[in-house]
Amino acid sequence: MLDVNSFDESKIDWKPLPGPDGEPADHISLSILNVDDKAKIVDVLFKFSANEKILMHRHTSNYSTFTVKGELKTYLPNGELKDVRPAGVFKAGEPGEAHTEGGGDEDVVVYFSLRPYSATDPIYEILDENLEVLQAMNFEDLKGLNEEYSS
Repeated sequence: MLDVNSFDESKIDWKPLPGPDGEPADHISLSILNVDDKAKIVDVLFKFSANEKILMHRHTSNYSTFTVKGELKTYLPNGELKDVRPAGVFKAGEPGEAHTEGGGDEDVVVYFSLRPYSATDPIYEILDENLEVLQAMNFEDLKGLNEEYSS
């Protein structure tokens, strides 16, 4: 049985995720676990701060998530709470609506398997307050970020 209370996030090599302006994005850290160059899949742990929301975005490729620690809260563009996924919950997702997300009363750690199956098709798009695209992130971008953090 999974003991979701025993996950020790201090053993993870957390890195900042650059935002659209090149500066670290607020309330988010990541650890890239694997980059599968053949299948074009990236496996990442994300940590979102407690009671905060990350930037508005839209997934533009298939993905799956598993909440490792805490609870993942997803919000609609109007700020309405859409979904709460506590530790131990898996979800497979497809490209969809704009949203933001963050931690509940504690930081949340979520495993994402990002599956664009292409080097250049976007994985997700960062959006502004009018839901216009500020930045798109694709497989090559994450692969480059992984190489930068690994050097």
